Amino acid sequence: MIGARRDEAAARIAHETGIDEAMIGRLVRRFYDKVRADPLLGPVFDARIDDWDGHLQRMCAFWSSVALMTGRYHGRPMEKHMLLPVDAAHFDRWLTLFRATAAEVCPPAAAAHFIVRAQRIAESLELGVAGFSGVMLRKGERFRRAATASEK
Repeated sequence: MIGARRDEAAARIAHETGIDEAMIGRLVRRFYDKVRADPLLGPVFDARIDDWDGHLQRMCAFWSSVALMTGRYHGRPMEKHMLLPVDAAHFDRWLTLFRATAAEVCPPAAAAHFIVRAQRIAESLELGVAGFSGVMLRKGERFRRAATASEK
């Protein structure tokens, strides 16, 4: 029953947006090329990812699950992000790069579909990172880490 509903939802989304696995692959690869070259995000990712091919495959499965409800991804993204040295600035930059990449790679309906989900993911991860850091955010409040001595 659940599998049939998932298949129906995936088919409907694909029909309405044009999203398919090939598009997801192009989006993920182009986006992470930008992330790796970005002066704010690149160092965070490079310090933690040794196997970029494996990471890109996991991200394709993740976005397939998020965008098409395929259930291909079986991980725990919150756990992976809670310990990262990131805050609102990182999530804002991530969203800026993602929006730009989706607009480049995808037709408008697909880009909008991806972007809405990316915004929700960024908000959720920011709330999780803040909470793990002992900060409870109010509605509309953003997580800002205190500057370290080396950043002052």
